[in-house]
Amino acid sequence: MRAALLLAAVLAAASIGSAAGQMKLSNKPITGASEVRYFTAIDGLMDGDADVILKETRQGKTLTAATLDVCYPVAKGSDRKDRFVVNLAVSGQSLTGTTQSIGGKLPVSVKLTRKPIGDNFEFKGQISIGQTVTEVNSTDNSDLSEREFQENQTSDDGITPAPKDFTEVSPEAIGVRIKLDNAADFLKSLKGQDVEISLSSLAITCDVLRAGEQTITLSADPDRAAALIAKFKSMPGVVAAGWTTGIIEMDRTMRFSAAPWRDGDRLNRDKLASTIASVLAGALSAKPATSAWNSSNGKLKLTFKRPSELYPSLSLTDTIEVTALVASEKPAGSDRLILWVGSPVITTTDETSGPALILANDASGDEEGAQKDDNGLLDALVRGFKAQRWDADKSAWK
Repeated sequence: MRAALLLAAVLAAASIGSAAGQMKLSNKPITGASEVRYFTAIDGLMDGDADVILKETRQGKTLTAATLDVCYPVAKGSDRKDRFVVNLAVSGQSLTGTTQSIGGKLPVSVKLTRKPIGDNFEFKGQISIGQTVTEVNSTDNSDLSEREFQENQTSDDGITPAPKDFTEVSPEAIGVRIKLDNAADFLKSLKGQDVEISLSSLAITCDVLRAGEQTITLSADPDRAAALIAKFKSMPGVVAAGWTTGIIEMDRTMRFSAAPWRDGDRLNRDKLASTIASVLAGALSAKPATSAWNSSNGKLKLTFKRPSELYPSLSLTDTIEVTALVASEKPAGSDRLILWVGSPVITTTDETSGPALILANDASGDEEGAQKDDNGLLDALVRGFKAQRWDADKSAWK
């Protein structure tokens, strides 16, 4: 009898425990899956000049975390940028947080109200940076998924460390991607060096601030480009260095044998310049005036003069400027050279003795004149150098 009573008590306890476990399970809250969403704009923020990324983490439809990343001009109309990143505390529809700007070290305070309206969202409130307070009243904001956001973030710096030839990149154009903290020292090291730095690549954009890396583009004589790239790769903070796009356009480029134009391992630049000038003079019906190689970028600048046909009785003079570039077909050297020649630029002046007419050369007239005189110019060079032209349809030399 005692054994039976004991067994009944054990079974009863087990039954109560099981029921309690089931009750505990049934009381557990059911939530949606965690998801990350992004806003890449908040309309009107800082007069529309701010570059904004708001990252949200949601559990179902409930916002659980948010980070606001704002890049903005340091002053209205300024090209210089500053940025702040702040983790926001979430309390219902309220988003608040404080931090300081990364560049100017200014105190930042964010107070926003976030309100879903249909499939979109409304943001209202204030963002304070130092003494400047910006009112936020932004409606109709749509969000992106993690995949959509990442697809929009992909970018190509255009740097090719080891191109097989110069059909996709240019022999004088160098790109260097470097950590932002090292960029200033790298640029200072180029002072006094025979290179040209692209001014536009010095701009520290919002993308640069967020990536922490800057791509600097520069031009150098093609004969020195490989050695410079090798040197740049070993410098502090350099992530990548190589050739990039530059002056070369394949529809204005030709290829020919290098042997007649070399003295040992070096190009005979005097012979090249003389031959190019002679061929162009014939094609342009003009006389060679000046010829000079630029040691910083390797370009050849030629000028020609001829009587202008615009108004013969005034005896005006056309001055025609043509830029060319000669380089090995491949970075590692080749038995072929490539020659690129730019469109001629024509300026008409009065060079007669005594009082002269002051003439304004309009751009449209220059373009028409350049197009007219360009016909046959490249063909003449192809014949003079026994060269090949590029076939864009087949992506090959013809």
